[in-house]
Amino acid sequence: MRYFTRSTLVLAASLAAFAATGLVSVQAQSAAAQAADEKPVRLRGTLEKADANTITVKDRGGETVVLQRPPGMPIAEVFPVSLSDIRPNSYIGTAALPQPDGTQRALEVVIFPEAARGTGEGHHAWDLMPESTMTNATVEGVSAAPSDVPGGQKLVLKYKGGEKTVIVPRDVPVVSFKPGTPDLLVPGAKVLVNAQMKDGKPTAVRVMTGRDGFAPPM
Repeated sequence: MRYFTRSTLVLAASLAAFAATGLVSVQAQSAAAQAADEKPVRLRGTLEKADANTITVKDRGGETVVLQRPPGMPIAEVFPVSLSDIRPNSYIGTAALPQPDGTQRALEVVIFPEAARGTGEGHHAWDLMPESTMTNATVEGVSAAPSDVPGGQKLVLKYKGGEKTVIVPRDVPVVSFKPGTPDLLVPGAKVLVNAQMKDGKPTAVRVMTGRDGFAPPM
């Protein structure tokens, strides 16, 4: 799955504004909208408002974004679990930072429910913070982390075509998720929104959020 920065949403909004003045051709609008439609973006922030047709999010950069809310938009409830819940054969996703010794140091870990095994399998760049990566893979082995990471875990992760060793400090957020309900979309909820330009409009494709203010760490 390909991802892009929030600039594509901004570009589309700008094109719409310019189109109203007649300064952008129909062909240019169509080409830009088609390119944007192909590329989702992740928005992390705080939900300000949700109604039957839209959701409004203030992202972590302070910008307020209004997104279309399609019928049946999937909602996932993210909830905390324990580091000890990561076991051999678990299928996980972990955002991490590459280390000089070739390992990855986890920033967070998501334990996928069994029904979601195989989602996004592989290793690629991630936008949680500069230079971060994402590895979605099966846990091949679990052992104690090196002595300089007391109480942590060392995970050997295997995915099609590769393998990574990830060090998980004991204070790193570990979460899982399950199908959520619309009652989670309350003002102040911390959200991770997968958004996409559809028919020239920023549209929420999926929302991940926690209950009672719990923030998805992804």
